[in-house]
Amino acid sequence: MKIICIGRNYAGHVKELGNTIPKEPLFFLKPDSAVLAHRHPFYIPNWTKEVHHEVELLVRICRNGKAVQSEFSPRYYDAISLGIDFTARDIQSQAKENGHPWEKAKAFDGSAVISKKWYPLDSFDQDWESLSFHLEKNGERVQSGSALEMIHHVDSLIACVSKYMTLKMGDVIFTGTPAGVGKVSGGDVLEGFLNEESMFRVNVHGE
Repeated sequence: MKIICIGRNYAGHVKELGNTIPKEPLFFLKPDSAVLAHRHPFYIPNWTKEVHHEVELLVRICRNGKAVQSEFSPRYYDAISLGIDFTARDIQSQAKENGHPWEKAKAFDGSAVISKKWYPLDSFDQDWESLSFHLEKNGERVQSGSALEMIHHVDSLIACVSKYMTLKMGDVIFTGTPAGVGKVSGGDVLEGFLNEESMFRVNVHGE
């Protein structure tokens, strides 16, 4: 399973970090070892002083595909879920300043929360793109969004990524995070909601 993460796909998040909107989707990978086991707490690594939460809508790839054209992309994903892309922001900032890759900041163990709940796209009465999602930290809503706010639509993301690498059944795409990312600290409780239904709850341990 590949975990494909899309960066800078919500205008508000691009603005809050002082970045520019890419013409083509920006993406990077997390290894399967980055997946946080269900019901396990997230431990802040001792080599970073600033880990941020980034809640994201997830898309599940349901068939293998290479160089998929955008109009055929809907055939290649069949379900959505919710997760968190934990980011060591201080390490990422150093990497960006030096022109280095982001893996240390993005691909570390436990950095990918993937809800155990997946919902087939054909199970929704309404257009799935209009479904809202949000993240609460200690009971306070800190991030919210919907697929309608994405700069690059999921179909475009699949077309772009499959241009460079083959998508395989079971791969997961993290589609980007809306504005409101912030630091997590030991004792925090993070809970993600899709259309007001709780999708995951993560306890944070560490400093």
